[in-house]
Amino acid sequence: MKNWEIAQKIINWKHCYGRNKLPWQKKKPYFIWISEIMLQQTSVTTVIPYFNRFIKKFKNVYDLYNSDLNEILHIWSGLGYYKRAYNIHQSSKIIIKKHNGHIPDNMKHLTQLPGIGKTTAGAILSLSYNFSFSILDGNIKRILTRLYNIDINLKKSIIQKKLWKLINQITPIHHANKFNQGMMDLGQLICKYKKPKCIICPIKSICQYHMSHEKNHISLKIMNQKKIHKHFIIIVNNQKILLEQRKSYKIWKYLFSFPEFDNLQDMKIWIKKRKIKNIVYQKYYYEIQKFSNFILHMKCILVSCQNKKISYPKKNHIWYNLKNKQHVGIPKAIKEILLKINHKK
Repeated sequence: MKNWEIAQKIINWKHCYGRNKLPWQKKKPYFIWISEIMLQQTSVTTVIPYFNRFIKKFKNVYDLYNSDLNEILHIWSGLGYYKRAYNIHQSSKIIIKKHNGHIPDNMKHLTQLPGIGKTTAGAILSLSYNFSFSILDGNIKRILTRLYNIDINLKKSIIQKKLWKLINQITPIHHANKFNQGMMDLGQLICKYKKPKCIICPIKSICQYHMSHEKNHISLKIMNQKKIHKHFIIIVNNQKILLEQRKSYKIWKYLFSFPEFDNLQDMKIWIKKRKIKNIVYQKYYYEIQKFSNFILHMKCILVSCQNKKISYPKKNHIWYNLKNKQHVGIPKAIKEILLKINHKK
């Protein structure tokens, strides 16, 4: 089967069985940009409600430009990979100042924006402008490794180079938008990570994975997840909880969280330095948060204190009011603990 025949089969399948009612499928560059950033390492079903809330709040790039980062992180809270929200905010500044508020329509300028690589740029250019650019997201990588039985034991850079060469050969000059959307839909609905529905796949006749009797699951390697243990202190004072904005941590950057420590001794030193007195230890909360390459085990210690003043840099800290919540970005795991605390009150 020739490359153009493969592309046509994908387009035909997409027309009949693809997802045609996604909220960002209006060919607006702004919608495509936001959705593609949200969809990085996140499923469509998870993204849809966040996308709808985001677009309702920030209707265009000017709304993003005129907004505070905390407002964006507040809407983004729970979606994860918060660097994406920061990149969107930074990109809005560049788009307004350098491109007169227009999302760039060329690869060079798009890939100069924070958080936009070759695949995301290709999605914006093909899905909104209908230019012939390829996409190589996780779904499409999975289809290609199965279709051509690519050896996943090769170096990642070699695999990446092979996959880009293949997808560039298959992507049609005309209707690249329909082809790219069809490939993403095929990976999401048919060529799934687990239990692919090969029997109804439009390109099963040439798929080496389908023709193989072993049917070994072909996918890219997944790193073993290591466990990281951290302590967090939850300070309650006059019905409010102390939160700090994370700026030097590897995760949840720019979000507000409970003060974090490697061990209890460091926590006690921190309490002593801030002259926090009359502490009453009330309860422990345990949470497990999974990330792409590690698992975070959180031991959160709830304490109450009667200090009228606590020594902390006010710029990076807030007293979070459970009854009148501030609009700031808070990680999902921290939100869940705050809900438990609020429920007990």
